[in-house]
Amino acid sequence: MRVPFGVAAVSCLCPLVVFLCVVSQSCYGTQVTPRNQTKLVDIDKDSHHRPKRGWVWNQFFVLEEHMGPEPQYVGKLHSNSDKGDGSVRYILSGEGAGSIFIIDETTGDIHATKSLDRERKSQYVLHARAIDRLTNHSLEAESEFIIKVQDVNDNAPTFPDGPFSATVPEMSDIGTSVFQVTASDADDPTYGNSAKIVYSILEGQPYFSVDPKSGIIRTAMSNMDRETRDHYTVVIQAKDMAGSVGGLSGSTTVNITLTDVNDNPPKFSQKSYQLYVPELAPVGKAVGRIRASDEDEGQNAEMTYSITNADAAAIFTIITDADHKEGIISLKEPLNYEKRKVHTLSIEGSNTHSDSRFMHLGPFKDSTSLRVIVGDVDEPPVFSMDYYIMDVYENSPAGTQVGTVTAMDPDSTNSAVRYFIENEEEKPLYFTIGVNSGIIRTTQVLDREETAWHNISVMAAEVDNPRMVSHVPVTVQILDINDNVPSISGGNTAVIVCEGTKNGQVIQTIRAADQDNFANGKFSFFVPADHQANPNFTVKNNGDNTASIMSRRREGFSLDRDQEFFTLVVVVTDGGEPPLSSTTTLTLKVCVCQKNTRGRNSNNVCQAQAFLSSAGLSTGAFVAILLCIVILLAIVMLFTQLRNKKTSKEPLILSEEDIRENVVTYDDEGGGEEDTEAFDIAALRNPKGSESHRKFHSYLTPSLLIDGHDVIQQIIQKKVAKADSDTRGPPYDSLQTYAYEGCGSLAGSVSSLGLTAAAPELNYADLEDWDPGRQTLEHIVGDQPATGQINPDS
Repeated sequence: MRVPFGVAAVSCLCPLVVFLCVVSQSCYGTQVTPRNQTKLVDIDKDSHHRPKRGWVWNQFFVLEEHMGPEPQYVGKLHSNSDKGDGSVRYILSGEGAGSIFIIDETTGDIHATKSLDRERKSQYVLHARAIDRLTNHSLEAESEFIIKVQDVNDNAPTFPDGPFSATVPEMSDIGTSVFQVTASDADDPTYGNSAKIVYSILEGQPYFSVDPKSGIIRTAMSNMDRETRDHYTVVIQAKDMAGSVGGLSGSTTVNITLTDVNDNPPKFSQKSYQLYVPELAPVGKAVGRIRASDEDEGQNAEMTYSITNADAAAIFTIITDADHKEGIISLKEPLNYEKRKVHTLSIEGSNTHSDSRFMHLGPFKDSTSLRVIVGDVDEPPVFSMDYYIMDVYENSPAGTQVGTVTAMDPDSTNSAVRYFIENEEEKPLYFTIGVNSGIIRTTQVLDREETAWHNISVMAAEVDNPRMVSHVPVTVQILDINDNVPSISGGNTAVIVCEGTKNGQVIQTIRAADQDNFANGKFSFFVPADHQANPNFTVKNNGDNTASIMSRRREGFSLDRDQEFFTLVVVVTDGGEPPLSSTTTLTLKVCVCQKNTRGRNSNNVCQAQAFLSSAGLSTGAFVAILLCIVILLAIVMLFTQLRNKKTSKEPLILSEEDIRENVVTYDDEGGGEEDTEAFDIAALRNPKGSESHRKFHSYLTPSLLIDGHDVIQQIIQKKVAKADSDTRGPPYDSLQTYAYEGCGSLAGSVSSLGLTAAAPELNYADLEDWDPGRQTLEHIVGDQPATGQINPDS
């Protein structure tokens, strides 16, 4: 890098100045202590008083970008203990020591061996020591000092963020601030003018200027029009050394755009426009568009449109589209070529957003005229009414006239019209229409009670152009006549009369029903005159289409003395022209009515009872009868199964030795078994309970029973008592009556009435063949032959 002449001269003078300072300090014996100077430190603290020692130097400086052939001299280290005999040795350490900075160990001179850059490193911190060359003892304590790199103007100003973009409204006044640029310089701003920058404009005159110190760009011309030119390129230069000769410079570009303001009014390109619209154009639909031009942009070009003449505004309307640029014209009412063929519209367009600063330029609106030509179109016939309502009386004969519809061709040709009734669904038509006259007539007799309203659609078509068809709805109302006889509602149902109903008490309210319209009048009720006065009931006409059935019994009704059913003849008549009437015989049934929770009759409802109406059994009664029959059949089947089960049980007599007791009746002594009628009671026995009973059965011979009547009575009484206390079955004793033996028995008579001899003695040896029950018998009768008596307790 080349060094200016002035810088080279300064670099040569610096070592000389340093040397003079050192010499002056040595000559005058004064010690200068600058900011980085280190005071004397007494190393040898002995009893001998030595003069104070210390470093002697000033702050060191070295110029950056030194390009000389020899190392650059920086300065000199010197201790006041140095006598100049070479006994002191100087040592340098710290940043760059030995590489960038070298020191002469004997003289203490410091040199820079390399070119330095202040922008990379502005100062270096080093440490110096002074030692005795012979003893290596420190003569001066280690001290820190700084070598500063002195700046030279080697960096040009720069714009690191450029190029730039800026905007300013058009038509701005002179001096309006646009943008500020700021350059940077890497040189030292505290030393000299190396970093002092001055701005100037190289390109962009005469529209813009720049402040030399601040770098603010301003407008230099008024009335700059965006519509004429909207973009400018401005080049700004920054020069250091306060702009003096030899300074370094840099430049940047600023792109300036003029923003729009509303300084242009809207204008229509033509003073008059023309628009064709057919007369059948639908209302509410757009029929045309119009647009005024505006040189501005954005919201400054937005505008609204309006129709200023009242007659046209009644038929047409205009709105602005979504972009606020065009006016959309539509119809408020349908057009009619036959009535008016041309319409003239005065349309005005004005800006929506105006700027008061430019109102002096004139009104920001414009107007034009629009001539709308109505096109003739062949239109379908037009009915005289939008819809028709007609009426006809029911039961009118076929061909009765209902009404007339009228349509005509709105075109200038005035074509003839023909009429038809539309029937797309092929339903039966109750009406017909005259093709040329439009008269609607009935095709059959109509009944209001069947259909009260009929809706039809009538078509009208041009004779010259049948495709021109129009429709109109026609509603036909069928008017009522009094052709239905009134009747009493629920007249077939019996009227319930509760027991105890008193004279004058209302039994039930009846109503009349009639299919005719209520316009025929009110209903009235009465008992016909040709019937005798009913002593039990009467009818009271309430005057509101109802009547009350009332009791005439003073003592009331009772089922005990009165019949159950009564009849009452009632006539009901309507108020039609002519009036119609009907006679109804009401059935009244006397019964005991149900009571509510308060003990009063509940709406004349009879209590539940077995009642079959004359029409036959009711469903509930029929179901009840079937249920009873099913229950009876089930009971019969149950008894049958129990009887079969009883007969299938095991027989009572289990073996031949089973003992039975029968009730035997003898009519006489003859006949034997032939005269014996016995009743077997084996079916009444419990075979399981009789097993143990058989073991204690006593076998008594007739001879033994004859001799002692008291003994027999005692035995029988004992058995009766035992049988009465036995709960396992019926008693087992037998009642025998000896009357006659009969004559058919081979064994002869067994009666004891004819015996006169004494009973033979018993042979006890025969008892050995008996079963174990023999011993019991022995105990009872063992001593009888000797004593002739029997113990009654046995």
